[in-house]
Amino acid sequence: MSRTLYDQDFYLWTQREAGLLRSGDAKEADLAHIAEELEDLGRRDRHGMESRVRVLLMHLLKWMHQPERREGSTWLSTIISQRRELELLLRDSPSLRHLLECDTKLYEEAYRKARKDASRETKLPLSYFTERCPFTIDQILDEDFLP
Repeated sequence: MSRTLYDQDFYLWTQREAGLLRSGDAKEADLAHIAEELEDLGRRDRHGMESRVRVLLMHLLKWMHQPERREGSTWLSTIISQRRELELLLRDSPSLRHLLECDTKLYEEAYRKARKDASRETKLPLSYFTERCPFTIDQILDEDFLP
């Protein structure tokens, strides 16, 4: 089995393929792997968005349900940093916001996981947290919103 440059040295492969594409020599380019890598980049950004939304929701839930523990916690710092990172991601890829707003399963799944994580971290029963997300997408992305 012969190993390709893609398998042997990924960085060198990226540089070679970028050079081929820039020079207009697409017929020599490894188009199958290029397409695969482009799809992976999109998935990475989507997963990054989902992860940041989940962490943000979890911290908003903790903020909402344990006001007595806000002082000295890092919750507010985490809320701020997740919002900033989401803002950057959504600015570079606005279609991800559309996906977040339109794919209700994505948002519901992020909340379901955040709810479980918040329950585990706060030691409050899962039933303490509503089954449906109490926050809109606009609220979670609003830098001034705190429940």
